[in-house]
Amino acid sequence: MMAGYGRDIRAVGGPARHIPVLLNEVATALEPLAAATIVDGTFGAGGYTRMLLAAGANVIAIDRDPDAIAAGADLAQAFADRLKLVHGPFSRLDEFAGETVDGVVLDIGVSSMQLDEPGRGFSFRADGPLDMRMAKAGPSAADVVNRLKHGDLARIFGFLGEERHAGRIARMIEKRRAQKPFTQTLDLADAIEAHVGRGPKDKIHPATRVFQALRIFVNDELGELARALFAAERALRPGGKLAVVTFHSLEDRIVKRFIADRSSRPSVSRHLPDTKAPAETFEKINGPVAPTDTEIAVNPRARSAKLRVASRTAEPPRAADMGLFGFPELPEMFVPGEK
Repeated sequence: MMAGYGRDIRAVGGPARHIPVLLNEVATALEPLAAATIVDGTFGAGGYTRMLLAAGANVIAIDRDPDAIAAGADLAQAFADRLKLVHGPFSRLDEFAGETVDGVVLDIGVSSMQLDEPGRGFSFRADGPLDMRMAKAGPSAADVVNRLKHGDLARIFGFLGEERHAGRIARMIEKRRAQKPFTQTLDLADAIEAHVGRGPKDKIHPATRVFQALRIFVNDELGELARALFAAERALRPGGKLAVVTFHSLEDRIVKRFIADRSSRPSVSRHLPDTKAPAETFEKINGPVAPTDTEIAVNPRARSAKLRVASRTAEPPRAADMGLFGFPELPEMFVPGEK
């Protein structure tokens, strides 16, 4: 049985390769679940959705990856009365919900399904096309590394990957691609390793942070997360819960900053006595919650996960101001085929 709820529905739609992280903690955060309407903004292999359905919830599950939607077709058919499966970005979750909901859960980042498919190009554990597009549309990672200037690549690697050799790697890419464009994951990974080197005490491959940065940039993951938080603010009813699981510091800082901002009342200048500060739209419940040692032993990918939870107040949503997050200026994406 899943998380102690209802009948076991794990087999519906086939086995899930992705192990949902902090499943019991998310279930507890969103209670009561029976007859509740919950948005699962990151459907993936359906781990959270299965738990929610087993608990008796109605689920609006969203994913921009067409493969995830196709894989969830059997589950959607089996629970047609309680599951609405939507193909699209979770930044539009309020539009897809259409009305206020009791909870929103977001599991941020790339899924095991995507990482484990060489043809998607998210990982260099096996060779594959340098793609990384979650929606299978728009510019690919190969487009980015073969077309953007050195300075743009360095900013992407430096901020989104927190790569200390960002400038060196960007210069190497610019020089190498003039002779032979990068089209495969292992080609890029090997070129980075040969250029930067790898010490015997290095715990991760030298290309890891660059691949992370490219994936986040190609999919605008940080912007999507920020817009999804604003959408959740608009979608949640008073008392509704927001539960967000993140896997690295860039994501966690966005969620932490959003909850801190929305659970406090901004100060108003004493020179503007008639100005009323916007009221708190969320109440912080807890966070960050980390996985147990037992869960990490079963699923090593859970080791960096953090769960933050907040409850919606009755106050109207504030304006969606992206300036809240302090994003640096990064190059804009382009239309494939354009020069």
